[in-house]
Amino acid sequence: MNEENFYQFSTLTVIALLLAFYGGTYLLTLLIKKKKENTDAFMVSNHQIGFGLGAASMTATWIWAASFYGAATSGYTYGISGPLHYGLWGALMILFIYPFGRRFRKLAPNAHTLGELIHARHGASSQLILASSNILGSIISLMVNFTASGALVSVLSPLSFQAGVVIAGVGVLSYTLWSGFRASVLTDFAQLMAMMAVAILIIPAVMFALGGPQTLSDGMSLLTPEQANLFSMDAILNQGAPFFVAVLAYAIGNQTISQRLFAVREDHIKPTFITATIGYGAIVIGLGMIGLMALMTGMEPIGGDMNNLIPQMVSMYLSPIFIGLFFILVIGSLSSTADSDLSAMSAIVMADVYGKNIAKNKPDPTKMLFIGRLTMIVATLIGVILASFSMDILIMLVFVGALWGAIVFPVIASCFWDRVTNTAFTSAVIAGLVMFCIARFELVPMVSVVAGLFELLAAVGGGVVLGLMAFGFCGRRVGVIVGALSAIVLAYFSIGFLREYTVLLASLMAYGVSTLVCVAVSLMSSSKFDFSQIDQKVINYDPAKPAAQR
Repeated sequence: MNEENFYQFSTLTVIALLLAFYGGTYLLTLLIKKKKENTDAFMVSNHQIGFGLGAASMTATWIWAASFYGAATSGYTYGISGPLHYGLWGALMILFIYPFGRRFRKLAPNAHTLGELIHARHGASSQLILASSNILGSIISLMVNFTASGALVSVLSPLSFQAGVVIAGVGVLSYTLWSGFRASVLTDFAQLMAMMAVAILIIPAVMFALGGPQTLSDGMSLLTPEQANLFSMDAILNQGAPFFVAVLAYAIGNQTISQRLFAVREDHIKPTFITATIGYGAIVIGLGMIGLMALMTGMEPIGGDMNNLIPQMVSMYLSPIFIGLFFILVIGSLSSTADSDLSAMSAIVMADVYGKNIAKNKPDPTKMLFIGRLTMIVATLIGVILASFSMDILIMLVFVGALWGAIVFPVIASCFWDRVTNTAFTSAVIAGLVMFCIARFELVPMVSVVAGLFELLAAVGGGVVLGLMAFGFCGRRVGVIVGALSAIVLAYFSIGFLREYTVLLASLMAYGVSTLVCVAVSLMSSSKFDFSQIDQKVINYDPAKPAAQR
């Protein structure tokens, strides 16, 4: 990468900007710092987060560093439909999760993690599958966000990549360590307000710096027919559909989301998630437009690296003041997600590992808080080390995505269907993960009957995704009908075709296989679970505090 093509701040200016951001965030958290913290407040703010804070926190958490670069890359690669395929599907997944979130809260109003609910439903093995996937996913997320910080600092200042990584790690940890999730939510609100204000300024500023709408209209001639088509099949199959499937798995499998489900007041879940859907979609689609503008002006990313698109556009066309605002915008977005990851991991280790499996539901609250803070420190160190050495995490990322895809149906079915057993849950996740790997890494030749069988299973997975969405909003009967019809239609179009899109094929396989195994194994058992047991087993850890009201 040629850094001479980017505007660069002086070392003093960048340090002043970072100190202003992290110092201001730290001072903000002093407003809520308590001399004696309790575990419920540290993990889920006593289940009493209101609408405004909840919506802002959900939106800020969903927008991470990759949202900037991914949305711009999508706009640059796929043209007009690119930003929509990145922003719209991600936004819809926030909306999709809330009907299931209300069910989670009804079953376990005092829960801190989804793992606690699954522990009460199935036992330790299923819970630990969920917890381990969450921790691995959050470590990867931390590393990605710290890496983005290092890259941004090194591009826009004389400071090194490692310096940017360390500053971000120390900065995020400093304001999250003492108040945990409460600090994360409060700073998310402030960070989102800043992100929205800056995005509203920067996106139009770039467009008018390029010459306004007329310049973009003239740039339409540079687009290929596929890039100029709002309904481009290339964009749908390579960007929209895989992303749609991936974010669905992320919505169910990631503790940062379920932690907010358990923290928001139960009567505010619906408006909170609807507002976050609109907020996320508007910001991310807008950021994707910067990539589209780069395409329309014929810009080539420096070094062929798509991650340079937004810094390149900002450096070339905006004044230093706007570049400084952009710098704060990116630092704010990655910090809001990183502090959510720290809070998520601390809650998992506190509740799922220590509370349920070591202390056997009788934890010492003081020791529990110590474990939570120690988890944050260790996780930050791991994230900084992985980011500093620029380790290749592609394989880990692929496995986490597969694992999350494989657990979606078993988790949801376990909360609605009383015949799902621990064996069904575990075997379904393992089978889904194994078949995903076979398809994703093409461990068998993807030809003839084998490819056809995989495409059929993927069609079932597509039916599961659409059926679950219909089930969430319209009930069981509609969900089953939509799922079955979708699977039949997708099977008709997939045979002989989907094998060319390995990522999408493998992702849908994880859904399809785990669903089939979960249903088949569950039907072999005659036992029925009493859902009222979940509320009795998922408890508050601070004895003096009254239980949350239904």
